[in-house]
Amino acid sequence: MALVLCSGADKALLQTRRYILEAAGHTVVTVSDEPTLLAVCKKHTFDVAVIGQSTVPKIKHRIVSLVREHCPDVKVLELYYPHLGRVLENADAWLATPTDVPKDLADRVTELVDDGGRAA
Repeated sequence: MALVLCSGADKALLQTRRYILEAAGHTVVTVSDEPTLLAVCKKHTFDVAVIGQSTVPKIKHRIVSLVREHCPDVKVLELYYPHLGRVLENADAWLATPTDVPKDLADRVTELVDDGGRAA
């Protein structure tokens, strides 16, 4: 399965995402601040980076930049609120989410790892 980086501003959502993804067989590292993000990106080569829906647009762009700098082959999955829309044009996949964690999160991460390409 995949080594997944989950980033986000809401620690409860991060923990829930972690449980969902680990239950699906993935290994998950969570981050909620830039120093931790930099430290884990230097230590690991991630397969998928999940960027949480509650992260502000400027920070989402910063996360993508840092993750791709350290893990050029990473697939980026942007979670977003439907009423706000997508922020990251350069993500590999997007998943509209309700205010809680989407039930199909694990499926989307697995799709990114299995097909190695972009998923809408």
